[in-house]
Amino acid sequence: MNWKLPAICVALIAGFGLAAIAVNPANGQEETLAGAGSTERTLPQSRGDMQLSFAPVVREAAPAVVNVYSRRVVADRNPFAGDPMFERFFGRQSPRQREVQSLGSGVIVDGAGLIVTNNHVVAGAQELRVVLYDRRELEAEILLADERTDLAVLRVVTDEPLPVLPFDLSGSAEVGDLVLAIGNPFGVGQTVTSGIVSALARTDVGITDYAFFIQTDAAINPGNSGGALVNMNGELLGINTAIFSRSGGSQGIGFAIPAEMVRSVVNAATQGGELVRPWLGARLQPVTSDIALSMGFDRPRGALVADIFPGGPADRARLRQGDVILSVDGAEVNNEAAVRFRFATRAIGDEAVLRVMRNGSERDLTVTAAAPPGDREGERVVLTGRNPFQGAEVVELSPAFNEANGMDPFTDGLVVTRVQRRSAAEFFGFRPGDRILGVNERAVRSVREIERELARHDDAREWPVEIERRGERFARTLRL
Repeated sequence: MNWKLPAICVALIAGFGLAAIAVNPANGQEETLAGAGSTERTLPQSRGDMQLSFAPVVREAAPAVVNVYSRRVVADRNPFAGDPMFERFFGRQSPRQREVQSLGSGVIVDGAGLIVTNNHVVAGAQELRVVLYDRRELEAEILLADERTDLAVLRVVTDEPLPVLPFDLSGSAEVGDLVLAIGNPFGVGQTVTSGIVSALARTDVGITDYAFFIQTDAAINPGNSGGALVNMNGELLGINTAIFSRSGGSQGIGFAIPAEMVRSVVNAATQGGELVRPWLGARLQPVTSDIALSMGFDRPRGALVADIFPGGPADRARLRQGDVILSVDGAEVNNEAAVRFRFATRAIGDEAVLRVMRNGSERDLTVTAAAPPGDREGERVVLTGRNPFQGAEVVELSPAFNEANGMDPFTDGLVVTRVQRRSAAEFFGFRPGDRILGVNERAVRSVREIERELARHDDAREWPVEIERRGERFARTLRL
């Protein structure tokens, strides 16, 4: 049977996905066609429905989003500078200075003038200006800049309270939620784009050490960095930080730092300006399919405890090697990055409840957040005497130092931080980053131990040493 569709009906099908109305040539009667386009959809029922808009949310949130301008002066060195032949003909060339400006966005989180943005927006800045929603320009200073989370907190001085964007700390965001991205892309002025939450808890992005991102398809472009990702309640869901792009522009994959981490950095800035991250004191690894099968799991889930630091928070909470951490304060975790993020957002002294699987049964353990032990800066000592290490500056590793420098907190011993010129250490090829494991066939893990060992053999001509360089161990006998 041949059917003829009126043109207007085809337009309705294409535009609204409605059921098709066709004319039966046999009897001239209109009949409804079933098919892929027959799914029922709701049309706007009133003028009000057709005027639904994000405008009320934007009116509340936009005044709290600012533009951040940074300026710095860099010296461009001529690649031929120092070349005798070049300088013979052209003379000695002085480095040329040029001004570099960068543009980003920021979010006002405190009416007294606290603004949070990305660290990469303000890194190296010699001058910072903030342009408010009402076009006022204010000088800004950096209270705290944290490269590991890519967050920075700025302060401006103003005579009147500024509009604030409140944090969303409910943890109720779900994939599919509508969101708005507000910022200043490409310097064109404040812009609002809409999208949805595409994914939560992205931990394999590799942007920061504490990788745990909200992914969105709201358009984010250069200049949006440091801007706001806002939910439909007009609350700050995250700080827009990066995009995945092959062209340099938005391709629908953007990442935002969650509000929980943003708040912890802001709190640190207002409480002394030093960010001390609590640590769990446990080395974790993912639960693979094989591990899940051996443990009787129906699927891979959680993070397996591979090692426990003696006396650390996990040890005091009676977490044990072989336990599987399933959740932190009710939030499901599936790898070490997720556990690190959940724990790092706690303040020192706060408690967190870990749901763990042990011997086939689940139990809750309460862990108290504590700072990693040791000196964050580390005591640097230059080794002296008649030995191959003369002139090497070393620092004693500790969980605190390692955490502050992005190293494995469980690594101990001594690391070379600097080598003096024309020293024995330079002659024998020691480099910054070398970890000293042993001297004269004795293990050394502290400055006191290596100084004692060097003093005992000060007149020796042969020095058996063991070091680790880029994950490889080397044992050599050095001769003076």
